[in-house]
Amino acid sequence: MGATIAEKILAHKSGKIRVEPGEIIDAEVDYVMINDVTGLPAFDVFREFGEKTQPIREKSVLIPDHYVPNKDIPSAEQAKAMREFAGKYKTHYFEVGRSGVCHQLMIEKGFVAPGRLIIGADSHTCSYGALGAFSTGVGSTEAASAMALGRLWFRIPETQKFVIEGKAGKNVMGKDIILHIIGDIGVDGALYKAMEFYGSAIEALPLADRITISNMAIEAGGKAGIIPPDDTVFRYLDGRVKGSYKPVYADRDAVYSEVFEYDAEDIPPTVAKPFLPSNTSPASELGNITIEQAYLGSCTNGRIEDLRVAADILKNRKVHPNVRMIIVPATQDVYEKALNEKLIEIFIKAGAFFSGPTCGACLGGYMGVLAKGERAISSTNRNFIGRMGHKDSEVYLANPKVVTASAVTGRITDPDELD
Repeated sequence: MGATIAEKILAHKSGKIRVEPGEIIDAEVDYVMINDVTGLPAFDVFREFGEKTQPIREKSVLIPDHYVPNKDIPSAEQAKAMREFAGKYKTHYFEVGRSGVCHQLMIEKGFVAPGRLIIGADSHTCSYGALGAFSTGVGSTEAASAMALGRLWFRIPETQKFVIEGKAGKNVMGKDIILHIIGDIGVDGALYKAMEFYGSAIEALPLADRITISNMAIEAGGKAGIIPPDDTVFRYLDGRVKGSYKPVYADRDAVYSEVFEYDAEDIPPTVAKPFLPSNTSPASELGNITIEQAYLGSCTNGRIEDLRVAADILKNRKVHPNVRMIIVPATQDVYEKALNEKLIEIFIKAGAFFSGPTCGACLGGYMGVLAKGERAISSTNRNFIGRMGHKDSEVYLANPKVVTASAVTGRITDPDELD
């Protein structure tokens, strides 16, 4: 009986030949990522190990991103605490102006690679599965322990297999594929399970769209969202990755708890309506819903590929007069590429707001908070009650093309309407 990707990675990292779903293991972690929100409680727990304990510097990555640049005094204190901890222990640290949204930065800076086991004190750490890693979110206490010990316990998850075959429509992106899947299985359909994604439609996607799929595995309850690495991944990592790596693939006779099959041609540009990512409908059926805000950014869809498709739509067009469009690149590198490619000029001429990288509005922090009764269409990953602002506001999740088309028309719009 063969093993899945998740089982193989966890077996290797725990020094075992084989592991079984439900088994508890103690595994060596390659990297631990902490952000400014989860950092303070992690630092408090870390200090309980005693003054003589040092974090494993090469494995500890500290990235302020949720409330930076600082929006108020409490967030400034958070960022200061992280800066001081990194300075004291000489861990990896990325300051404002050289940083960005933690998950995109982890990938860009070469920490992520196939076969690695990475944890992060943030639920969307599952993003790294797009490069063939087993990555998952943990609490601040677990992150602190892993910083001190370099190891952490895990319960081996069952694995589900998702096969998406065929050619997707021209305005369909990775966001639509994962929203379609979540709409099918529900927000608990993969609870504490590893999700593995296969098929010609997945193989045809650029890495940016694959990251979006893995990023939202947690929105189905998934422990991890893994895509087998291929030449697309290897080319991206060439000259970028830290250290060596070894790709891991599932055996042909691997055992999956469930197998789901989809035809990419059946997946339209999809929108998740309030107040769950599983509450999905085709964008074409929601054209009567007006919006006040269109938000493009986050660890889900703030990459240069996302900004390029937005610029293609906005070129020679204007943002609707009743809409504010906010565009936030995921990292400083994405910002620089947008600048060099003159995308920012297109955004400004269209009447959109463009900023430096931050998580900001995704979690209702700042830079796009919604007022009572306002609606936003957003490329982010969650649309729970009050997620981006007032409890009586609404968030509709969609791909960057739908977000941008909606910004132009002032209502939720399938991009096919503009073609």
